[in-house]
Amino acid sequence: MKMLVVYFSATGRTARATQKLASELKCDTYEIKPARPYTAADLNWMDNGSRSSLEMKDKSSRPDIVKDGLDVSGYDTILLGYPVWWYTAPTIINTFLESYDFSGKKIILWATSGGSGLGKARLDLAGSTAATIVDGRILNSETQIRQFAKEVLDRFDR
Repeated sequence: MKMLVVYFSATGRTARATQKLASELKCDTYEIKPARPYTAADLNWMDNGSRSSLEMKDKSSRPDIVKDGLDVSGYDTILLGYPVWWYTAPTIINTFLESYDFSGKKIILWATSGGSGLGKARLDLAGSTAATIVDGRILNSETQIRQFAKEVLDRFDR
């Protein structure tokens, strides 16, 4: 089974976790890049008028992404990582899922978070793809990343 670790990282934390996870799994990575990068002001969750706050208030929001030729056809399992925003996945993850054909694929969610869990991300993302979405884990430490990689390999044997 061929795996791909896909991630969106607003501040670099999820990107660092991705590199460690991909190293453990010995698989490729792909970064979801916003067409307009997020600034610190955009990410200020305490500002109700910040870009991220407005996007998360509007569940139909679909921030534009850079489409640069990702071919998912060669992968069976996608490990999709993101920072938790407002107890779920950022709406840019919906944009990504709606931009590619994931029919017949398994998507395992994982995230970085300052304190919350995966929340209702699986439900919030289900309508954006034909893939089977599975809850994974919050990955904030190297130990958690190693344990998760082992679980993925044990459960979804390549």
